[in-house]
Amino acid sequence: MIARLTTALAAAILLPLPAVAEVEIQEITTPGGITAWLVEEHSIPFTSIEVQFEGGANEEPLEARGATYLMMGLLEEGAGDMDARAFSERREALAARTDFDANNDSVTIGLSFLTENREESVDLMRAALVDPSFDPEAVERVREQVLAGLAADARDPQEIAGETFAALSFPEHPYGSRIEGTPETVAALNIDDLRTAHTRALTRDRARVGVTGDITAEELAPLLDRLLGDLPESDPVDIPEVETALDGGITVVDFPSPQSVVLFGHSGIAFDDPDYFAAFILNHIIGGRGFDSRLMTEVREKRGLTYGIGTFLSPRDKSEEMLGQFSSSNDKAAEAIEIVRAEWAHIAEEGVTPEELDAAKTYLTGAYPLRFDGNSRIAGILTGMQSLDLPIDYIPNRNDRIEAVTLDDVKRVAAELLRPEDLHFVVVGQPDGLRSGSF
Repeated sequence: MIARLTTALAAAILLPLPAVAEVEIQEITTPGGITAWLVEEHSIPFTSIEVQFEGGANEEPLEARGATYLMMGLLEEGAGDMDARAFSERREALAARTDFDANNDSVTIGLSFLTENREESVDLMRAALVDPSFDPEAVERVREQVLAGLAADARDPQEIAGETFAALSFPEHPYGSRIEGTPETVAALNIDDLRTAHTRALTRDRARVGVTGDITAEELAPLLDRLLGDLPESDPVDIPEVETALDGGITVVDFPSPQSVVLFGHSGIAFDDPDYFAAFILNHIIGGRGFDSRLMTEVREKRGLTYGIGTFLSPRDKSEEMLGQFSSSNDKAAEAIEIVRAEWAHIAEEGVTPEELDAAKTYLTGAYPLRFDGNSRIAGILTGMQSLDLPIDYIPNRNDRIEAVTLDDVKRVAAELLRPEDLHFVVVGQPDGLRSGSF
């Protein structure tokens, strides 16, 4: 339930890439009007395509919550004249990989294939996109899987924390409820709901396409027209912008466990804000990766109140938050919360040190090329860049944006972004000395 900005969804490493500066992105437009970003890599006869469709589960009615998620889970459960087994066997025979993913702001499909099986693999994915069967037996099987997952999550303190925080932050908005739906809404979904979700979510004019691998622009264009050309045009639903409804305070959810899971945060910063990169560096210093962040030092290293604590920026299409999470024994959770609030206030007032800024820049610029390590990963980055309206030359210039951030920039953004009085903590457990309410 905890939303994170995802600019690269695939994780499989298929081939090494050259240094980041050598990644050359081509923009192509097919005869059918589909735009795609392509990185050619011919060292291995393998290609990955990722297509992200804007809109996602935000556009489904709340009473049909879960329809988009269930629909995407059914796309590989039969298409055309193939049932689920035949679809799976065909995919295995082609040595292809298909991925279907649903999010609030978008849905995504992924296809990876051998060059020798290019045409057949694209035809298989096209059948899943254009002519899914929604076989009643498959619908019931996948529905039961979703319901089983919901039941398991209802016993998971991390999931409970995320669900509670979202519901408090965004009441009456899709961001405030699980994308999987509730047991009641999922049980009520019918095949007409799934077909409506399919027509709404998979639309040709809202497709962002990233492609990497053993394929040229001339080969790719007709392939994409065949893959996506028969999808409908969109009829988008107007989803309003929303601000978090949470005020500063604590919400305790009783859960029988010796540990308390704590999720905290307040409103954040949009990705297209000119100060986003300063906030990105600031977040890394506060609670980013590694053991050198402020919160890791203060909460773990100095006081031993947790094994780990982290923060992250969560900009979405319709809202943004700055969030953090840790777990602590019930007798230490209250102290850990006070340390987080105190450090939040200290950084808001004092900013960060030159040494912290230099170390953050070194880490963030040095780690970035490591993300470019496989076809699927790069295809995901290409679609992510498009979804964020980044320029096509963003990759070689990204580190320059990091380096351009000054100490004064970070101090100013810290004073504006960090509001300790607005921090809300959702605590799932049986923490000593804590109860729901304001500070």
